[in-house]
Amino acid sequence: MTSIALFGTSADPPTAGHQAVLAWLAGQFDQVAVWASDNPFKSHQTPLVHRAAMLQLLIEDIDPPRHNLCLEAELSHPRALITVQRARERWQDADFTLVIGSDLVAQLPRWYCIEELLQQVRLLVIPRPGYPLSEVDLEPLRQMGASVTIASIPVPDVSSTDYRKTRDAEAVIPPIEAYIHREQLYTWQDAAPKNLPTRCEAVPPKR
Repeated sequence: MTSIALFGTSADPPTAGHQAVLAWLAGQFDQVAVWASDNPFKSHQTPLVHRAAMLQLLIEDIDPPRHNLCLEAELSHPRALITVQRARERWQDADFTLVIGSDLVAQLPRWYCIEELLQQVRLLVIPRPGYPLSEVDLEPLRQMGASVTIASIPVPDVSSTDYRKTRDAEAVIPPIEAYIHREQLYTWQDAAPKNLPTRCEAVPPKR
């Protein structure tokens, strides 16, 4: 049976950390399906079309030997259960593993129809810096019927949030950095007016 990793991300933008994870997944599974998603529990600054385009650049930069890493935009949906149903319609004879970051583990019980979702996929949790996990943290999910594993992979300590704040070029690969500049993304970070009065002041009369 074909093993397929399902990797959806709301990354804004996708970072070198996401690239490391995808490269690792390509070596572990027969196929890795990737898409940009909107997480109902998060707010997003950048339209989905741009986040998907940046993911495509990330995938092209990896270029795994088996060419088993693909952007599957049609899987994108705010509800993971709908995504999995779409995947099952496309790959009817496959074993699916849903890949999530450790930052989402506490959020999972609030996902739409979570028990039904956990019956249809295995869970693979990717450790993220700042979000340590233990087997105890996963026990509530197992009680809900989850088959869950923590991935043994070191992930670079970079984040989309930090990039938006600091514009650290080390956090993203050069093609994505070029795309961001070309499309003028995240310009809101630099839009705060400078040298303006901080309180209301009377306007001097014209002479």
